[in-house]
Amino acid sequence: MEKLEKYRVNPKKFSFKQYSPDDRSARSEDKAQNLAELAKLTEAINARQDILHAEGKHKVILLLQGMDTSGKDGTVKHVFSACDPLGIRLASFKAPSADELAHDYLWRVHAQVPANGELVIFNRSHYEDVLIVKVHGWIDEVECKRRYQQINDFERMLTETGTTLIKCFLHISKEEQKKRLQERLDEPTKHWKFNPKDLEERALWEDYMQAYESALQATSTEYAPWYVIPANSKTNRNLLISRLLLETLNQLPLAYPPKPKEWDALKIKD
Repeated sequence: MEKLEKYRVNPKKFSFKQYSPDDRSARSEDKAQNLAELAKLTEAINARQDILHAEGKHKVILLLQGMDTSGKDGTVKHVFSACDPLGIRLASFKAPSADELAHDYLWRVHAQVPANGELVIFNRSHYEDVLIVKVHGWIDEVECKRRYQQINDFERMLTETGTTLIKCFLHISKEEQKKRLQERLDEPTKHWKFNPKDLEERALWEDYMQAYESALQATSTEYAPWYVIPANSKTNRNLLISRLLLETLNQLPLAYPPKPKEWDALKIKD
């Protein structure tokens, strides 16, 4: 996992200036080679996830955060393209409902954490509650810092009870976002993805970058570290997250459950 360590956030000395969103070092110049490697990675992820599900012991969260158009949906589509959906679940966190707002902000998130043997993909997450709310001034700095600590406590509880967290920030540039938003306007197959409100949030780009930088620095822990994934290149993004996920699954002591001894005497009749 040494090659992936450079993307891991060190809270003692972290700045987005350390990471270029246009970094393409994870990919080759040969498109066919990239596709072949991604196919190999997705097949390997599927094999490990099959054992994860069969054993029913470990739990995994792949958490994806990023600005609009950073590729959260695309990551899910490509990284899990070879996976059997059995044992995999997607949890998307959009604007909270009235019922969710009537509870504490972690209530809706805790309800989506994985059960034994399950891998859950968080498309956005509890981090929305220290990002958009901070940028728009709906909580003050004191409450935001309190939430950082609450999130760290929440994630520590999850890891102590058998959940592995993989937290990825999909890092794109403002220029790349402009390009992708324009594609949503221009291409008929992408019109459905466009939301005029995205332009309002884009106008707050610098505020969001500051909020993300503060959040990642405050919540990248030994038990639940953050990884900054350069994502201007979709191929680079997919390869990096696939490698990170596979490395994490390989580090888990996964094993198919053994056959019960009493089954030795069983015979399947005609």
